[in-house]
Amino acid sequence: MTTSTTLQSLFMKEDEERRKEQRNWLDLPPELTTSILLRLSVTDILFNAQKVCRQWRRVCKDPSMWQKINLRDCLFYQFDFEGMCRHIVDLSQGGLLEINIGHFLSDSLLSYIADRSSNLKSLGLSIYEPMTNEGVMKGIAKFPWLETLEVFHSSFKLDLKAIGHACPQLKTLKLNFSGCPGHEIYLISQLDLIPPPVECDDDALAIAESMPKLRHLQLIWNGLTNTGLNVILDGCPHLEDLDVRKCFNIKLVGNLEKRCLERIKELRRPGDSTADYPYNIGLSTVLQIMIKCGFFPRHRVAC
Repeated sequence: MTTSTTLQSLFMKEDEERRKEQRNWLDLPPELTTSILLRLSVTDILFNAQKVCRQWRRVCKDPSMWQKINLRDCLFYQFDFEGMCRHIVDLSQGGLLEINIGHFLSDSLLSYIADRSSNLKSLGLSIYEPMTNEGVMKGIAKFPWLETLEVFHSSFKLDLKAIGHACPQLKTLKLNFSGCPGHEIYLISQLDLIPPPVECDDDALAIAESMPKLRHLQLIWNGLTNTGLNVILDGCPHLEDLDVRKCFNIKLVGNLEKRCLERIKELRRPGDSTADYPYNIGLSTVLQIMIKCGFFPRHRVAC
């Protein structure tokens, strides 16, 4: 055997061994494939992963892939995200457990989700016009098993008492202000640059009266006072996590401070930093307006 033939044989053998060593993604167990694909974003799954092969498409169509959905950070506005969200709800086949929705939320979309996802346990909403208070309340009222509710809003006055009665299992409530008319472009860390909210304990009274199982409460830039906070501590005996950053009408001193330190395991005070807060004030509002004014084209997504 010549030297060239020997070398060629060695190269061929090495190539064959490398091919054997290479992982065949198609041979992965379905549950492992599912675990891998769940690490992708919703848009990556719908527009890329499911087009790789038939097996991946089959996995992507499985309802178990669509139990937890995050659509809050969708910033590619050329897509019809409302249509995509409806498609995802259909794919879940009633198994949706957790969803976070961003700038494109509407009364009709929330109603669509509520009518098909009665077992939902966690709901995150970014609420802006043209949504209506009535539409929001009707939607939330259809989630009797809801345990976590996060509302990111600009000017809505929600009926928290009605929400508490409709969602008796509620354990986590996050009600966060996202800017007011004329201040939509502020970051949440800059809320101390605008006037503090008017003193108002309506939210606090409603929470205390209707949400006795509450364990985690976040009220960023709310108008509650010391009186309201005391009422919450009375009405929510299981409360262990309290975040009242930017609630400048609260003065955590004296007996109230002592009570909070004794009761609350994780306390965020009015003056504490909001650097770790994940959402920008008014970003969704500004971009939503730009869409309506035609700055971004919108195309329907074929899922």
